[in-house]
Amino acid sequence: MAEEYIIQVKGLGKAFGDLEVLKSIDLNVKKGDVVAIIGPSGSGKSTFLRCINQLEIPTKGDIFVDGVNLLKEKVDINKIRMKIGMVFQQFNLFPHLTIERNITIGPMKLLGMPASEADAMTDRLLDMVGLTDKKHSYPSSLSGGQKQRIAIARALAMNPEVILFDEPTSALDPEMVGEVLQVMKDLAKAGNTMLVVTHEMGFAREVASKVIFMDEGYVVAEGTPEEIFDNNENERVKAFLQKVL
Repeated sequence: MAEEYIIQVKGLGKAFGDLEVLKSIDLNVKKGDVVAIIGPSGSGKSTFLRCINQLEIPTKGDIFVDGVNLLKEKVDINKIRMKIGMVFQQFNLFPHLTIERNITIGPMKLLGMPASEADAMTDRLLDMVGLTDKKHSYPSSLSGGQKQRIAIARALAMNPEVILFDEPTSALDPEMVGEVLQVMKDLAKAGNTMLVVTHEMGFAREVASKVIFMDEGYVVAEGTPEEIFDNNENERVKAFLQKVL
């Protein structure tokens, strides 16, 4: 039953004109799962994530969130999106707002959170991502790694049931990758449900409870990190891993 899962995807397809990016994707995600989505560029990984929170509208298939089929029923997509946080490659912070306001604007406007509660939440989240001294700063004064950690704090401010990460370290200088991955590791240890499109194979091996390998719009392989990285007999997966490990 769909109700057993926070997210259930069945036969998902997405085409842009004649280009079929997703061909038939199935995935079940339970509370506390950390799903790493790996595979070559152009395999449909980011499009898949964007379909889950309806930034892209699928061409076919079904997506259930808490048992509600987003594609077949009249749903308030903005209400659904409150349950699904998303962290993008390029941070997407509001440049004209302070870090505090970047974090509080969503909960105050969409959830009706009182200012005093939002302020206390901001302090807690900034402490969690190690940036308490940046509360009154503006995004332009932050490094890429700091911006991404703020983007994670902003996503968490809405208290989502699931957090989607679309290659969150791909736009960062190498020395900044570790600080973002550490925050994500801490979130996983705390039991957050996460779907992570990533090229960081070490993170996928260490942190994920499930790894899916996508290629040419399909899920080619799915399993535990051990099954994917150590014991996989699929030639396409083995060829990919030989290049990136």
